[in-house]
Amino acid sequence: MSFLTGLACIRCGAAFPLEPRMDGCPRCRPEAPSNLTPTYDYDGIRRAFRVEALRDRPATMWRYREFLPPDEAEVPTLAEGMTPLIPAPRIGARIGVPRLYLKDESRNPTWSFKDRLAVTALAMGRRFGARVVGVSSSGNAGAAAAAYAARAGLPCVIFTFQGAAGAMVTQMRAYGAMVVATVAKADRWTLLRACIDRLGWYPTSPFFGPPIGSNPYGVDGYKTMAFEVCEQFGWRPPDWCVLPVAYGDALFGMWKGFKEFADLGLVEGRPRLAAAEIYGSLERGLQSDSDVPPEMPAGTPTIASSIGTARSTYQALHALRRARGLARAVEDADLLHLQKLLAQDEGVYAEPSSVAALAAVWRLHGEGVIGEQDTVVAVITATGLKDPEPTAREAGEIPVVPADLAALRDVLQHRYGFRLAI
Repeated sequence: MSFLTGLACIRCGAAFPLEPRMDGCPRCRPEAPSNLTPTYDYDGIRRAFRVEALRDRPATMWRYREFLPPDEAEVPTLAEGMTPLIPAPRIGARIGVPRLYLKDESRNPTWSFKDRLAVTALAMGRRFGARVVGVSSSGNAGAAAAAYAARAGLPCVIFTFQGAAGAMVTQMRAYGAMVVATVAKADRWTLLRACIDRLGWYPTSPFFGPPIGSNPYGVDGYKTMAFEVCEQFGWRPPDWCVLPVAYGDALFGMWKGFKEFADLGLVEGRPRLAAAEIYGSLERGLQSDSDVPPEMPAGTPTIASSIGTARSTYQALHALRRARGLARAVEDADLLHLQKLLAQDEGVYAEPSSVAALAAVWRLHGEGVIGEQDTVVAVITATGLKDPEPTAREAGEIPVVPADLAALRDVLQHRYGFRLAI
């Protein structure tokens, strides 16, 4: 049973009926473009949801079904969610936070956190009678939408940009998505919006600017990361939760999830949130009184392309302000360094964008904001196999050796610093 009642503006609170179109709040445009968010019958949820019932429910995000928009029968599930919370003491000690945990979202069916958004959005698309799913993406959002559209039996068209390639684009096509490229990146949104306006396609991604965030039903799928963290910590939230952030869908979703559990008395207190970003839109926005994060110069390319946005959203700024949160810009050099350490110290190979969370933790500890005794959760949003090129470039060519132990000894010592006793 769904307890969904409608939609409301995150900024002004205006209520709206359920609808498949995702243009945000008409009252707040253009002053401060704001996304909508699902509303629920919380009294009904309070009566229906029981912590003790979780032991008999599947280990997926749908164990918290009362808090999610669709009816369970509508869900094209691939058993997403309930990803592990992994202690990371070695790399935690390196960055000054020994009580560090990794929420490893690479364990989802398409190996990223975007599965939570895609499955929830597609389930609601089924309710609305969607005929075609439209997405603008060159990465994880497109791969997830393609997989769940296939699972739901819906055609999916993904708009990317000319020159986009790599593992994620191949993954989209493997699921049967119709991937097309535009010459200019901005044309992706123009074309997708035309398909939504004129052809009635169902969007899961942003499709206009300034951005407000993704499909609001899908964004609520991210609440389950907060629910899982609370359950995995024995119904006690951590001190900090740190995420890589572009438009702030997961950031807002986790904030809302922690708030719902606290408001219903399922946990005491809520964690502070921190956003790891590239160009500093949220960091600058928090320093002002404005509702709108500023657009920042973004002339320098970044290996963390999935979070390399010049301007974030109202929803992200809103979540940070209400969570006593902070944002920090991070640099490519730190991402490459921490990606390598994370894999070698903890056995977790993460996408460069994912490692931004660790870089932000490192910086905040250096500033004295996050203490050594704080319990910190860093969200690892996707596997490094989604974007292996930066790792391959950093590692260089594989040395070739003859079938000779002395030659092997020399190569291992000179290339890897490993002494081989013969």
